[in-house]
Amino acid sequence: MNDLRFAFRQLFKNPGFTAVAVLTLAICLGANLTILAVVDAILLRALPFAAPERLAIVYNSYPGAGVDRSGSLPNYFDRRGAIKAFESISIYQESSVIVEEAGNPRRVPTMRVSPEFFATLGVPLAMGQPFKEANLTYGADEVAILTDEFWRSHFNADPNVIGRNFDNDGARIAVIGVLPRGFRFLSSRAQIFRPASHSPEDRLPSERHSGNCEMIARLAPGVNWSAAQSQMDAFNARHLESDPNREAAQKVGYRTEVRSLHEDHVRQVKRTLVLLQMGVGFLLLLGVVNLANLLLIRANGRAQELAMRQALGAGCWQIARGVLVEVMLLVLGAAVAGMLLSTGGLRLLSTLGAEQLPLGGTIRLDARMALAGLAIAGLVGVLLTLLLVGFSLKVKLAPGLKLATRSGTASRGAQRLQHGFVVAQVALAFVLLSGAGLLGISLKRALETPVGFNAANVLSGRIAFPWSGYTNQALRVAFVDRLLTTVRALPGVSHAAVNSGLPFADGRRDNVIAVEGHDAAASNLRAHHVARVTSDYWRALGIPLLRGRLLEDADRHRQPRACVVDQGLAEFYWPNEDPIGRRFTKDAKFDPNDTFVVVGVVARVKQADVTERADKGAIYIPYGVWWPDSFSLVVRSSSPVVAMTPLLRQAVARCDPGMPLDDLRSLRSRIDDSLVARRSPAVLAGIFAGVALLLASLGTYGVLAYAVSQRQREIGVRIALGAQPRQVLAQFFGLGARLCLAGLALGVIGAWAAGRAMQAVLFGVGAFSPGVIFVACLSLAGVVSLAIFLPSRRASRVDPMEALRCE
Repeated sequence: MNDLRFAFRQLFKNPGFTAVAVLTLAICLGANLTILAVVDAILLRALPFAAPERLAIVYNSYPGAGVDRSGSLPNYFDRRGAIKAFESISIYQESSVIVEEAGNPRRVPTMRVSPEFFATLGVPLAMGQPFKEANLTYGADEVAILTDEFWRSHFNADPNVIGRNFDNDGARIAVIGVLPRGFRFLSSRAQIFRPASHSPEDRLPSERHSGNCEMIARLAPGVNWSAAQSQMDAFNARHLESDPNREAAQKVGYRTEVRSLHEDHVRQVKRTLVLLQMGVGFLLLLGVVNLANLLLIRANGRAQELAMRQALGAGCWQIARGVLVEVMLLVLGAAVAGMLLSTGGLRLLSTLGAEQLPLGGTIRLDARMALAGLAIAGLVGVLLTLLLVGFSLKVKLAPGLKLATRSGTASRGAQRLQHGFVVAQVALAFVLLSGAGLLGISLKRALETPVGFNAANVLSGRIAFPWSGYTNQALRVAFVDRLLTTVRALPGVSHAAVNSGLPFADGRRDNVIAVEGHDAAASNLRAHHVARVTSDYWRALGIPLLRGRLLEDADRHRQPRACVVDQGLAEFYWPNEDPIGRRFTKDAKFDPNDTFVVVGVVARVKQADVTERADKGAIYIPYGVWWPDSFSLVVRSSSPVVAMTPLLRQAVARCDPGMPLDDLRSLRSRIDDSLVARRSPAVLAGIFAGVALLLASLGTYGVLAYAVSQRQREIGVRIALGAQPRQVLAQFFGLGARLCLAGLALGVIGAWAAGRAMQAVLFGVGAFSPGVIFVACLSLAGVVSLAIFLPSRRASRVDPMEALRCE
């Protein structure tokens, strides 16, 4: 208790030092806790399912055709119960349905799953029963399992909900089960689960390589990943012998991958998050070095006190205990302040779009993160205590008492240690500055990358047809025509169109095609983006026509069927040739009786990511040739988004009051959202670099200011003997400059290593950018030079009489 009271008195006696020390460590701890909460939610925390380490994602890949992931219904029936490595296997497919609530229809995210889905995840229902095999047949699939959230909001948490019905896409759906509270499958927002119903034709072997189902599996106990992959490969080899598409599948390198469900889901952001955690780790190290320097300077000033305590009989343990208590008080205060700062950091991440990251909806600062923060703070406190105890116990009686006399100065070892810390601070700050610069340039290049269309003043929203009411092609085409006529009549609307695969909204819709004269070559079997559009689509988005003509509404009924392709596809199949009039089949084998004819070529368009490098090519066919279940409405308008939003919703309601228009927003915002994985790290790295710059300058200033105060009598004597102020200024400025240059030299090496590690997340910039290095050097040298100049200038203005009189 005496040590505790003494430590409190010492800290309150020096409020400036205490505030700077606590704030320095709090900022660094807060930044680390913020990023650690993200890393924990996305990378470290186990999925909330039974034995999540045995859950796998199983998908087909066709690298030769440019298709990375695919799955089909026949794969599910072929593999179910046939592979011993899998304890169970299931499929799912995300969708949405229209639900009537008090006469107000709204679209609700849903998921269609096979009967084993929840058993595969190891999630028991809170009430009711799972789906049965019979529910996979059309007509017997009008049942649903609800999430706890939907049960509470739509049925008011009715305990007798089993057997109740609700409207779902115009059909009456019976509730057969409710999921436990808090259930969420990965990043899905599905609130209703329906059976993955299908027709008997969908099970045929000819459909093995067609479809968009996702497959999950649970590994049997004791089975490792390599064994599961080996059994999957052997199974595929056997089935390829009877596969009607065997030749085409082998041409494109057909293979089925078995991967950890968790690892696969977060694969796209894993490297970025690891690099961010390393960045805040560097920031914490910088803060610890800065605080160590401050504590050493303070300990130097208290050397006489320590020597006096030793002379009065204080032992090593008593001195070490006093240091430990004082440091731990500082660290504890910093930990509490750091947690408060971390809550603000998480709000900042929310505004930057962190919830759009995989598993981003689970990011929170919980008790685990609080304990982690305390553990980090405790480790920092132990390291600082060991450093200070080592220094304090080296204080000898005579030299310690002489520090207050005319000849007293800090020891050469202490000076070297402080100078080494300054070099380390400058080097660490330089690494963070250069890393932030690379990420900033990468984001700038991504923002400057043309997407192939003009997104300004364009709104888009999603419409999905209900299962009932629009059962044939004619009804759906009639609704689209009626909707476009209504929307084009709105004030300010210049163009309106629909697209079943809108860029940055609907994802990719890839299909393999067979081109006349090219289908026999293995290298020419590729998948391309296929979209169904109306005639005004290219004018609505400002996509230029390069050759031929655009589609017309009459093309729905013409034979042969017309289509428009983009420049990438035309150059791939017909380099240096005229693509107009060329034919292809939307299948792996060319069928002259089922072809499309190219009537026009338009410019390339980015489909999902502004940084995508692979140019797969795109095909546009008339809306109505094949009728999709959903589409995006695209509107170019001179009116503001806020003004157009209610008008568009009213227009859709006039065409069909039961058809909601969902996700209505500007196309520009969709493009911006696709860059969240690049924008957030760049912003955060910039903030961390700014803090690092401040800490490096404060650390340099503190060391030099202390050196001036320690050598004030020496400076006064030199000036009294004729030394010029500029000589004194040059001496201290030169010392600071040498420390800064040494730090910059080490920093350049560290920046090169950091750039190499960041290469996978950079776009349009190399691992070592001379421009970034130059700007980082200039920025750091400028700020540190100011920190060097202030104490050097103070040294040059020492009054010899005042310096000698103070003795």
